[in-house]
Amino acid sequence: MDLLRQLGGLLPGGRPPQLPLGQGEKDKPRRTLAQRLQYLRRPLRLRGNSSISVPLGVVILFPCIVVILILVLFVRHPSSPGRILMPAGAPPGIRKISEKYDKVFVTGCLEPDTSKPRANGAFVVLARNKELDGVIQSIKSIERHFNRWYHYPYVFLNDGDFDDTFKDTVKNYTSAPVEFGKVGPDMWGFPDWVDPKVAKEGIAKQGDAAVMYGGMESYHSMCRFYSGFFYKHELLQKYEWYWRLEPEIKYFCDITYDPFLKMIENNKTYGFTIAVKELRETVPNIFRYASAYKRLNNITSQGLWEMFVEPQPEKKPEVPEPGLPEEILRSDPGANKLPDIDPEAMEGEKYNMCHFWSNFEIARLDFFRSKAYEDFFQMMDHSGGFWMERWGDAPIHSLAAGALLGPRDIHYFRDFGYRHTTIQHCPANAPARQLPREPYLEKTTLDEKKRIEEDKYWDEYDTPKENGVGCRCRCDTDIVDVEGKEGSCLAEWVDVAGGWASP
Repeated sequence: MDLLRQLGGLLPGGRPPQLPLGQGEKDKPRRTLAQRLQYLRRPLRLRGNSSISVPLGVVILFPCIVVILILVLFVRHPSSPGRILMPAGAPPGIRKISEKYDKVFVTGCLEPDTSKPRANGAFVVLARNKELDGVIQSIKSIERHFNRWYHYPYVFLNDGDFDDTFKDTVKNYTSAPVEFGKVGPDMWGFPDWVDPKVAKEGIAKQGDAAVMYGGMESYHSMCRFYSGFFYKHELLQKYEWYWRLEPEIKYFCDITYDPFLKMIENNKTYGFTIAVKELRETVPNIFRYASAYKRLNNITSQGLWEMFVEPQPEKKPEVPEPGLPEEILRSDPGANKLPDIDPEAMEGEKYNMCHFWSNFEIARLDFFRSKAYEDFFQMMDHSGGFWMERWGDAPIHSLAAGALLGPRDIHYFRDFGYRHTTIQHCPANAPARQLPREPYLEKTTLDEKKRIEEDKYWDEYDTPKENGVGCRCRCDTDIVDVEGKEGSCLAEWVDVAGGWASP
């Protein structure tokens, strides 16, 4: 009887039989995804008595979509500080820049063509004996990625004497010609129209105020030398072009063409790979004098000056900036050479602190040797700003270029991967434009295994990405690319270079 009741579907008392756990759910018809999300179609009235209704799903999803779009735009926009949220070292999603005035010389790799005559150019390195290790790092890097094919000469300069160890070691790291020269007191240190005691006091005050490198007398001398003297050195007189190298720099991409020849071919004057903002406390009055030079000489901008000027919204009353210390000007026996500078007469312009980072630059030396540049330098020099403030050669070169050149004269070496200290630009590799790499087993490392390992490291270059321009680049991954970093002046360059290219 019990068996019959179970077969009939009921237990005593009319209860349904107990099935094993889960068996009942399996026997029930399953709800489809559409059925499960059916509640999202439930209409919600915009107002209690309104005839207009909106599905619940739209109400839930719309704010989420808006937030996601805002985050994407914020993180990906090249001039946005949100770009610092990108993974460290990852090449930024490269947006193409207008080619109205400038374009990448070579996208990806070429087979190096060494059949053409070299340009009349050289690498210039300012260093001291104690910086030998950093110099070796720089030579090894530029030889591996470029000069093993092109063999451009090196000119090493020092405000002291290079010792034999330095000379012999450097020559061992390159097969290119090398010259060593000394920078004399006429190009280094305090000029005769400056009271050394006053200048030293000004430098000490900068050190006390923790101005970066402001308390180092040699740094002030170096900045002044690179601003107005390096191109006058006797060892550089025979050259028309220079490529600046610093100790402790790194290149990340193979440069399989001759940038000197490309600069000549495209009628360029000055080339950079990084543009960043200067520390405001180092150059509080530099723009006052640069602007005065431009105004007093009736110079009209050719379109580059605007890269270094803050955008002007509505006009507001200007707050006067502090004047230069008078002590340095009183110590100048030739003070009548410096015209009166009206601090309020800067045509409403204000320096935005942008400059081409000059520890890398490739430039035509006749630009620096021109009368216009020399007049600019003399005016800036006699202001006293190289001593009483910590003016660097980077803003000096940049503001001079802004006054005297146009965007068409400037080249952005976007395809160069370069690092100095904690600032790096390293492009993504160009898709379908990579070529097999020829091994480079430099001879200075005695350990054969170490030499092979070092060379193999560069065989494993980064994966090419859309809009990439580099050749066999392998970027450092411990810092963010400057193109995606707050403080970059890429956006300012793009503005004067023609804007972003249409997708």
